[in-house]
Amino acid sequence: WSSDVCSSDLTLFILQILIILIHIGGNLATLMRPLPDSEIERVLVVTAHPDDCDFGAAGTIAQWSAKGIKVSYCICTNGDQGGEDPTVPREEMPKIRQAEQRAAGKILGVDDITFLNYRDGWLTPTIELRKEIVRVIRKVKPQRMLIQSPDRNWDRLFASHPDHMAAGEAAIQAVYPDSRNAFAFEDLLKNEGLQPWRVKEVWMMSTNQPDHFVDITSTFDKKLAALHAHVSQTAHNPDMPKMVREWGERNAANNNLPAGSVAEIFKIVNTD
Repeated sequence: WSSDVCSSDLTLFILQILIILIHIGGNLATLMRPLPDSEIERVLVVTAHPDDCDFGAAGTIAQWSAKGIKVSYCICTNGDQGGEDPTVPREEMPKIRQAEQRAAGKILGVDDITFLNYRDGWLTPTIELRKEIVRVIRKVKPQRMLIQSPDRNWDRLFASHPDHMAAGEAAIQAVYPDSRNAFAFEDLLKNEGLQPWRVKEVWMMSTNQPDHFVDITSTFDKKLAALHAHVSQTAHNPDMPKMVREWGERNAANNNLPAGSVAEIFKIVNTD
């Protein structure tokens, strides 16, 4: 009788240990460690619209620039559907938004910006868009890329604008398989001398499966300044700073940062 009890207790104990180990392993699996910033010389940010990178990652971008990392932008659309002022002619909006993005970029230390000028609201992950992003990748030669999620976020639907998902899908296809493949878009190599390039990792914004956060408390003021530079998009909303801070504080709280901290969240994808 006593040996049966001991055996039963031992079995229960082992099962409990296994459950704990599985739980710990599962938690560890959800934590993704990106490459150290010391190994990153260049970052390419690909987004659908002017201001997307600033809403999603301006605090992080400011920190990269401060560390001496060269950050470049590739903006897919001309942003002509944006803005709140009906008196502004639509044909003027692309010029306005490009100027605003350049001003926002300077605040964060970014001056290398490529505008692809696709029509706002009409973006799809075409082979032509992929090729244009591959061209930029091979020119910039980034070790890290920051893109938008190609997946719809049902918890935050407004983050899943069709243009965002299209830009994200085209960008990840450009990373793999295109930019590293000498036989993809051969004219880029033959006619423009753009050698294949292998991106080591991709950070995704606006994902409902984040596995990495950046504490941007020290650069939150730069994030707000960059957002204020997008006058046509933010000047009408006096609650914008409060709204953005609340997003960041929620991200920080979810990652056990001290009260009052602000964070940006990402999903890291190893693409090397």
